[in-house]
Amino acid sequence: MSHPAIDYPAFGPEIQCPHCHRTIPALFLTDTYLCPRHGAFQVSPTGELIHVPSGRCWHQWEGTWYRQHIHIDGLRFEIGEALDQLHRQGRRATQITIALRYQGLFEGGPGRELSVPKRLYPLGQKLFGIPLVFSPAPDVAPRWTSVNFEFTTVADTTAQLSYPGFRIR
Repeated sequence: MSHPAIDYPAFGPEIQCPHCHRTIPALFLTDTYLCPRHGAFQVSPTGELIHVPSGRCWHQWEGTWYRQHIHIDGLRFEIGEALDQLHRQGRRATQITIALRYQGLFEGGPGRELSVPKRLYPLGQKLFGIPLVFSPAPDVAPRWTSVNFEFTTVADTTAQLSYPGFRIR
């Protein structure tokens, strides 16, 4: 008789889809999860979750999936969406901390032209006009192996939290 834990992939019998956050089942005796909307996700030998149709990769940290970006544009888009969400919550970012693994995307590597943020802000990098710093190394702070970025925030008293009331005449 086999043990149920070895019949399912590394993350158990079901997970939340990294795209739509629905609970999706594991396929029995495989390393695959199947979302009816987004297709198959396979667990790699290194413990990453890979979207089979696109090849996109996610790491999990404390029950949350974090997409691992290979291009700066995907990371910028994700940060932009998170900034919009902060604004809707009445908060404002005063600093963005980005995982150290993305530093090469922002600064350019050997033989590559410097990226836009470095050219525009030679005395200190900014993204969306907000100061940008890089995280500690993952061996110092292990969560930065998975987490992409975080904000330092303050309450934004100028943010409009709801639509203005309609006047009735």
